[in-house]
Amino acid sequence: MPESNRKQRRTFTAEFKSQIVLLYQNGKRKCDIISEYDIAPSLLDKWIKQAESTGSFKEKDNLTPEQLELTELRKRNKQLEMENDILKQAALILGRK
Repeated sequence: MPESNRKQRRTFTAEFKSQIVLLYQNGKRKCDIISEYDIAPSLLDKWIKQAESTGSFKEKDNLTPEQLELTELRKRNKQLEMENDILKQAALILGRK
């Protein structure tokens, strides 16, 4: 069985992310944090950006206004489609009577 070179996906708590960002904000170099904690550079940059912009590491708190609008429009579209289906069924039922 061939072994995979891919790393197993890890999850990090908000507290861990906060501590890592705090290390950076207190002067620890990014390259040192990356090597010491085995974190991808893009992940560290993402955490720093999230901490500085919203203070939250939750994806839903870090969506752009356009992404939020798209989510709302998709919900609204689904609701309207359901209402339309109900009205079609009602029209069929009433049409038989």
